[in-house]
Amino acid sequence: MKKVEGNLLIVDDNQDILDVLSLFIEDDFKEVFYIKNPNLIPQYIKNKNIDLVLLDMNYSAGINSGNEGIYWIREILHFDPEIVIIPITAYGEVNIAVRSLKEGAFDFVLKPWDNQKLLSTLKAGYKLRKSKKEVKNLKRQNEILIEENKSKIPELIGNSQLIIDVYKLVKKVAKTDANVLILGENGTGKEVISRELYKRSNRNNKPFVSVDLGSLNENLFESELFGHEKGAFTDAKERKIGRFEVAQGGTLFMDEIGNIPLQLQAKLLSVIQNKEVIRIGSILPIPIDVRLICATNKNLEQLVNEGLFREDLFYRINTIVIELPPLRSRIEDISLFAEYFLQKFADTYQKSNLKFTPKAIEKLKQHTWPGNIRELEHNIEKVVILSENEYIDATDFDFRRTNNFPSLTSRALTLEEIEKNAIINALNKHKGNLSEAAKELAISRQTIYNKMNKFGI
Repeated sequence: MKKVEGNLLIVDDNQDILDVLSLFIEDDFKEVFYIKNPNLIPQYIKNKNIDLVLLDMNYSAGINSGNEGIYWIREILHFDPEIVIIPITAYGEVNIAVRSLKEGAFDFVLKPWDNQKLLSTLKAGYKLRKSKKEVKNLKRQNEILIEENKSKIPELIGNSQLIIDVYKLVKKVAKTDANVLILGENGTGKEVISRELYKRSNRNNKPFVSVDLGSLNENLFESELFGHEKGAFTDAKERKIGRFEVAQGGTLFMDEIGNIPLQLQAKLLSVIQNKEVIRIGSILPIPIDVRLICATNKNLEQLVNEGLFREDLFYRINTIVIELPPLRSRIEDISLFAEYFLQKFADTYQKSNLKFTPKAIEKLKQHTWPGNIRELEHNIEKVVILSENEYIDATDFDFRRTNNFPSLTSRALTLEEIEKNAIINALNKHKGNLSEAAKELAISRQTIYNKMNKFGI
C-alpha cells in the first residue's frame, strides 16, 4: 500500500498511547514523529516540514480543561496557518473538542478511538493540507505574475493619427470585459496593446497570463491551456494548473490564435462558451473567469471562408477588433521609436552620450521595415553595440545585411544564413507582404511566418 506523502507529528505525554499509535500509523504515512513534550512543537514544525499534528489537549496531571491544547493550537497556526491540527481527547470532553474547532482545528478524535476512523481522519486532513499548499502556491504565483507583468508594460509610443485612433479605442474598451482580437503584422506591437488593455482594465490587480499558441504542438495544447491531473498520461508526474486557471480573475492573452489546428478549436470554443475547464485526467469542471485577448497576423475571415477556422470561435473572440498599422504606414513615429530604443540600449550597454544624426533618422524613415517595430529595435541595438563615436550616422545602418550576414568574400554562407537572407530580401522587395514574399520563395505563408520567428526577423 502506498504511504501518504505527508509528515505527521503526534504529541501526547502518555508513552503508552504513542506506542499504540505507532503500531498502525507508520504503515500509512511517509514520516511520523512522536513527542511527549509539547514545548518541542515549534522545533519540529521548523525543521521537519510538518503537515499534520495529532495533538493531545491536556499535559499537566490533574488538569483536564483543554486550555493547554488550545494554547498549542494557536501557537501552531501562528507558525504555519496551513498546518492541519487534529486534537485527540477523552470521551466526555466533547466541549474541549468543540473549542478546538473554533480555534482552527480540522477535526477531532475521541479516546478510545477506532483505528480505521482515525486513519481516515488523518488522510482527509492531509488532503486538506495539500490543497491549502496548492492554493498558497497558486496565490504566490499569481502575485509574482502580477508584479512581473506590471514591470514589463512598456510605454505606448506614437503621434501618428493611425496609432492615436488605436489608443482611443484601447481606452474605450479596456474597462469592459469584452473579448478583444488584435490584428497586425509581425512586430507591430500586438502584445504591447494587450498589456495596455490589461493595465487599464478593472482586472489589473489579477494575473496577466500570456501563451504563444503558435509554439504549442497538439500534444501540449490541452495540458498547457487546461492543465492535467497527476498520472493523466505517461509524463504527467504531478498535477499541472493550466493557463486558464492561472489567469483566474485576470486576463489571458492568446497570441497567434490563427495557428490553432481545426481539431483543437472546438475544445477552446467549449471552454470559452461554458466558462469552465476540465483538466486532462479529470471529470470535474472548474469554473473560470478570465478576460480573453487574442492576437494574430492572419486573416481570420479568409480562414473561416476556407474552412480552416471555426466561424463560431471567430465570433466568440472578436467582440472588439483592434487593428495595428504596420510601421511603414506611420513614418512620423519612426523617429520616436528610434530615440526610445536608442535610450534603452545606450543605458543597457553604458553608452549614454549616443545621438542620431539627421541623416540617420532620414535613412530610418526611408526603410520599409518588413519586420516592423521589432526589426527597428534589432537594428538600433546592433548599431549601439557597434558604435565607436558619439553620433550614429546613416552609414552605420546597412539594411541589406540587417542580420549581420558575413559577406561571400569572407566565407561561404551556411544554409541557414542563405535561407534567412532570402526571406529578408523577399520581404523587403514586397514591402513586408508575407503572402507575396512566400509566393516568390515558393513556400507557404505559414512556413515563412515560422521561419521569421526562428530567425528573429
